Amino acid sequence: MPAALSPRTPPHQPHPAPARLHRPAFPARLPLAVRAVRAVRPLRAARLPHHPAVLAWGLAAGFAALYTCVAVNRHRRGLSKAYDLGIFEQAVRAYAHGRAPIVPLKGPGYDLLGDHFHPLIAVLAPAYRAFPSPLTLVVAQALLMALAVAPLTRWAHQVAGPRVALLIGCATGASWGIVRAAADDFHEIAFAVPLLAFAATALGRRRPLAAALWSLPLLLVKEDLGLTVAAVGLLIAWQARQDRRAPWPGLALAVLGVAATALTLLVVLPAFNPHGGFDYWQQLGGGGHSASWASAWTVPLRLGWPPVKWLLLFLLAATAGFLGLRSPLALLCAPTLAWRLLSTNPHYWGVSYHYSAVLMPILVAALIDAVRRAGAGRPTADTPQRPTAETPRRPAADTPHRPTPRAARRALAATALVTVVTLPLYPLHEVVMPEAWSTSPRLTETRTMLRLIPDDATVAASNRLAAQLTSRTEVTLVCQEPVGPGPEWVAVDLRDPSVQSPCATAATARILAEYRSHGYHQLVDRDGLLLLKRP
Repeated sequence: MPAALSPRTPPHQPHPAPARLHRPAFPARLPLAVRAVRAVRPLRAARLPHHPAVLAWGLAAGFAALYTCVAVNRHRRGLSKAYDLGIFEQAVRAYAHGRAPIVPLKGPGYDLLGDHFHPLIAVLAPAYRAFPSPLTLVVAQALLMALAVAPLTRWAHQVAGPRVALLIGCATGASWGIVRAAADDFHEIAFAVPLLAFAATALGRRRPLAAALWSLPLLLVKEDLGLTVAAVGLLIAWQARQDRRAPWPGLALAVLGVAATALTLLVVLPAFNPHGGFDYWQQLGGGGHSASWASAWTVPLRLGWPPVKWLLLFLLAATAGFLGLRSPLALLCAPTLAWRLLSTNPHYWGVSYHYSAVLMPILVAALIDAVRRAGAGRPTADTPQRPTAETPRRPAADTPHRPTPRAARRALAATALVTVVTLPLYPLHEVVMPEAWSTSPRLTETRTMLRLIPDDATVAASNRLAAQLTSRTEVTLVCQEPVGPGPEWVAVDLRDPSVQSPCATAATARILAEYRSHGYHQLVDRDGLLLLKRP
């Protein structure tokens, strides 16, 4: 027995060290298997890169590769659609040639800036000019989405070390909202995901200027994100009051965000829209002042009904480990959640589309902030031990009701569990599915049929076939009323499961009958694939 613990220690020797320093590593009541698992944890941690940049950018590169594989393969299999990959390709193609973003898929002469306000997608024009393919947009989206992994992983490394950083990085990259969006065509919110990740990280690290600068480009991503910019400004002002600084810069940013949203909705979008208004007011109950007042009393009911909204809210809370909801950063989700839950469009209520992607980096950042408040991680070399000019002293108001380290560990476990459970339900698992990489006979027939259409032709096509043609032809949807002499070619896949939207089956059948009555020759009619040629 060591001398410090020996009962024969003379009285004149120094007092023995506290017993807590000499407790056994594991309580005797724990099973042997549990003790063995805990014993190898330090070894597992030792294998991880201890430099946060290596781990963060390594994970980001890995997820970028995964997203690219899944999205490119889905386009190869003909699963991409005119709504929305085809629409955005036509817009970026117009930008690449110095023209306004006129999108025939939305209608004759339709300026896409009258649908949603997203001029930031024009930065993809040089890349598309060099590589004129829908895959340019798909790969760009994969890179942008994966970029969100880096700042969150680095912040988690600073807060709690490499093991928690690895968990946070994987939970971000494999989160159900981001995975769904990265594999689903292309959308303008691909720019918002990394911007929000950097902005939320800057807020959590008490860097107001960086948070403001990262959030400002959101005004050019989509019209509703101005309200998220306003929320960033309010949090900056709140943090300034806590740190005994002037809140005016944050309040100015909040006013700018609200003003930008109002200007976009009331002036910019109606100016570009062919109907002179915002096409989505009806979905938000904004069809008129009387209708808005009449439905105001139903707002609480609309926020929580129908029950499909409960699943959305539960998954969002679980992504933050539930504990993350106690972080002020979670309030950044409020603007997006408000318009989604109040909308009459059921697509906004569920978890099957790309609308939740912008919420993922916010919720993960809220989780990291909750872990920081709990003090669950050991300090690292990057963790400031004393208040500095960059990390001013927090007043006591920031510390009541602080979560415990045990609660933080449970929250991290809940986030990991949600990630693992949802992984087989979203497209990322297709990477390891052999059938996802095969080429079916029908896919071969579809490609053979589309090769009959020459470049630069005018084509009316169904939803999925249109996305395969936008890079080399001028495409409209088959259900649109023909203009002038009509398109030179008509390509339809009657087995396309997306034929219900944006083109109803009855409308497609009526237009096909009209084309046949005008003498269009039927060149292909096989297994639901139709190809007509104008005489």
